[in-house]
Amino acid sequence: MLKVLSAVTFAFLCTGCAKFDQVGKTPDFKSPEQGNEHFAMIRQPIPEAAVDRGRAPQASLWRSGKDSLLGGQRAERVGDILTVVIEIDDSAEISNSTARSRSGSEDLSIPNLLGIPQRVNEVLPEGASLDTAVGTSSSSASNGDGSVRRNEKLTLRIAATITDILPNGVFALQGSQEVRVNFELRELLVSGYIRPTDINRQNEITYDKIAAARISYGGRGQITDVQQPRYGQQVADIILPF
Repeated sequence: MLKVLSAVTFAFLCTGCAKFDQVGKTPDFKSPEQGNEHFAMIRQPIPEAAVDRGRAPQASLWRSGKDSLLGGQRAERVGDILTVVIEIDDSAEISNSTARSRSGSEDLSIPNLLGIPQRVNEVLPEGASLDTAVGTSSSSASNGDGSVRRNEKLTLRIAATITDILPNGVFALQGSQEVRVNFELRELLVSGYIRPTDINRQNEITYDKIAAARISYGGRGQITDVQQPRYGQQVADIILPF
């Protein structure tokens, strides 16, 4: 038993030691070079000459391509950047109420059956009789009330990068943003799949047009750490049955 307690204590100490290096320091940023965005940006794009190969040259006073004055500025290749607009203002209110009741009773008596009950009653213990052989009754009742009320509001803008183009032409995008204020770091993550036609002329797309959208807005630092229950308390909440 002593060995088990020692092992558990050592495990908790090792877990807590991971945060000792942050004492008196601000949270470290994650390196952008470790994400898929950096990998998508350093990939070699398809040369425009290869894209235009096979097309007949056309005379024009205007330079063609997305870099021209009248060219489209929408993201269209792996590594291109676009803006994701997140404006969530949802509210839901659900209220349910149920009530149910049931009652039943049954009586079975044998006052006369060829004179048998009278003869049997003479030999039965005092108070016992076949006049009322079986008597049952039952009742049940249940009531339930439930309500859900939720309000969510979030307004954010974040630059995301096209990390891949799927065989059906859908873009896979991923974006991340970190803002550090004093000793608290706020992190915003977004990922999902979009259609190229949903990107507007301002090279923006709203969150409701992102399939399989994953949006995370959280933080890490001294304030977030204080708001979280200790590891021992979390373990106790799982183990204790009361």
